[in-house]
Amino acid sequence: MDFLTSIQVSASGLNVQRQRMDAIASNLANLETTRTPEGGPYKRKDVVVSANPLGEDFASTLHQELFDNVRTSAVSEIVEDQSEPQMVFQPGHPDANEEGYVAMPNINLMEEMVNMINATRSFEANIQAISSAKTMALRAIDLGR
Repeated sequence: MDFLTSIQVSASGLNVQRQRMDAIASNLANLETTRTPEGGPYKRKDVVVSANPLGEDFASTLHQELFDNVRTSAVSEIVEDQSEPQMVFQPGHPDANEEGYVAMPNINLMEEMVNMINATRSFEANIQAISSAKTMALRAIDLGR
């Protein structure tokens, strides 16, 4: 794998983590949204990252990935949570039903914060990998002088 290919792989990882952060930010911004244009409460969004298919065994997969082609990661789709909304008792709320319960988005603040930290750390790791590849390329150029 050459230097540019390793940078390309890390760049695709940066793009995936940016899209994860966008979804997390949307979830956090709509934590208490009870009415959407589609009707009902906001539905939590989650990013699905496509995985590379594995070969028959590890050795053949490793050889294929290192020498034949390099694959990058990509977001294959963004899915909405299909679970039931949380019913919260708030009789004075404009969206409350006749029993006083409001359908709230099924978003866990702590889970979203953990996902945000995970995406941030993954983003930083990809930046470090790009920086390391750049440093190795510069040192290789210096050796050639």
